Amino acid sequence: MTSTTPPDVWLPFPADSVPGLPDGIRPLFWDGGEQFPADPADCAFYVVPYMKGPEISVRPLAGMRSVRVVQTLSAGIDHVEPALGLLPDGVRLCNAKGVHEASTAELTLALILASLRDIPGFVRGQEAEEWRSGFYPALADKSVLIVGYGSIGSAVEDRLTAFECARIARVARSPRTTARGPVQTLDDLPELLPQADVVILCTPLNRSTRGLVDAKFLAAMHDGALLVNVARGQVVDTGALLAELESGRLRAALDVTDPEPLPRGHPLWHAPHVLVTPHVGGSTSAFEPRAKRLIAGQLTRFVAGEPVENVVRTTG
Repeated sequence: MTSTTPPDVWLPFPADSVPGLPDGIRPLFWDGGEQFPADPADCAFYVVPYMKGPEISVRPLAGMRSVRVVQTLSAGIDHVEPALGLLPDGVRLCNAKGVHEASTAELTLALILASLRDIPGFVRGQEAEEWRSGFYPALADKSVLIVGYGSIGSAVEDRLTAFECARIARVARSPRTTARGPVQTLDDLPELLPQADVVILCTPLNRSTRGLVDAKFLAAMHDGALLVNVARGQVVDTGALLAELESGRLRAALDVTDPEPLPRGHPLWHAPHVLVTPHVGGSTSAFEPRAKRLIAGQLTRFVAGEPVENVVRTTG
């Protein structure tokens, strides 16, 4: 930066709690409160508050006439993307690649294992003092399909390798080859879905994935298969999924839902063979230190005039 006036930087953490912040910035704390910390027109680098919802995330954007970087602390950008038209040309939108992979992959494996081994049933049995012995499905020897093979999908496979799966298939927007094998495209789903015992959704939410998991997608899954969603709720048609769950044909483990938060009385809460967690894939003890390292590194590059990382969109 060449200006003699330090640029305003809006952070969702107090500046003294973020190790490694560079000199040459004016850090201002804003975590979605009613009052802005300063005039949004003077903000050059905006770190979006985490898990505060789209309305709060985009509220200052219309006034940010000098902003050059918008940094989310989530892997997805769908909560800010619709408002990018409010910004000047050339603003770089960056996601939080590197922050959530470990935690989300951990939860993915926890959901799979809990669903297959019926851990919720054992908890209910403990509460009722019932000894629910028997044989239960294992992850070993299962065929797994990962839909959305970015950094989170890859991290999920890193952890799956220890569980002796019979096969792991990968799907992403574009085909490629990895050290572990080929990545196929969404067009290949009709062939891959009937072969999968476990289907894991890790894909971002965009025009090509909104409603991707519809009645046709679900019908292609074989009887007894497990759908795991750690992506976004709107990737799945909730009505179509409910129909399959209530018929008893499929199982599901959902960290995200549509609607979200899932309201009281919604049929997903009590549908058979479904496990619901409240969008906590990235909300762990690993989040804050990794998020702060990302912020410090991005701002160091910004102040030095170097390219920031994790750029997923540039306005204009």
